[in-house]
Amino acid sequence: MVDGGVLEPVQVYFDDLDAMGLLHNSRYALLVERAIGAYWNRLGWSADPARSAFKDVFLAVREFKVTYNVPVAGAGELLVHFWIERLGRTSGVYGFRVVSADQAVVHAEGYRVNVNLDPATFRPAPFSDELRTAAEPLLLTAAASLSGA
Repeated sequence: MVDGGVLEPVQVYFDDLDAMGLLHNSRYALLVERAIGAYWNRLGWSADPARSAFKDVFLAVREFKVTYNVPVAGAGELLVHFWIERLGRTSGVYGFRVVSADQAVVHAEGYRVNVNLDPATFRPAPFSDELRTAAEPLLLTAAASLSGA
C-alpha cells in the first residue's frame, strides 16, 4: 500500500471492453492518462501554452509499464491512485494503481516516466519551479518510499 498520492475517479465505458466483456489491456493506460490529466487540468495545466498556468506544456511519455492483476469485468467506475515516485531535473516517474471503486481490488499497477521537453527543440528541459511546487502533494515522502512503497 502506498501512503499519499491522489485517488481520481475514472469511468470504464462499454467500448473500452474486449469481446469477453473485460477491460481491454490497452485501456488501462488510457485510464491512467485520463486520471493524471484531470488532476493537472484542475490545477490550470493546458497543452496550449497561452492558456496554461505552467511553462511545462510539452511532456512526453518515455516509458509505461503495467502489471495486470485482476481483470475488470464490465463498465462502471474505477479509481486510479497515483503519485510521483521521483521528480528529477527533466523527468519524473509516476507510480499508479487501478483499483475498484471501494479500493478493495488492485486491478493493475505500474509506473509511467515523463520527460519535460523544450517546445522549440524537443530536447529534455528542466521542470519549472511552478510545476515542482504544484507536484509536491504527489511526491512520496522518504519514509513512505523506504517502507516498500
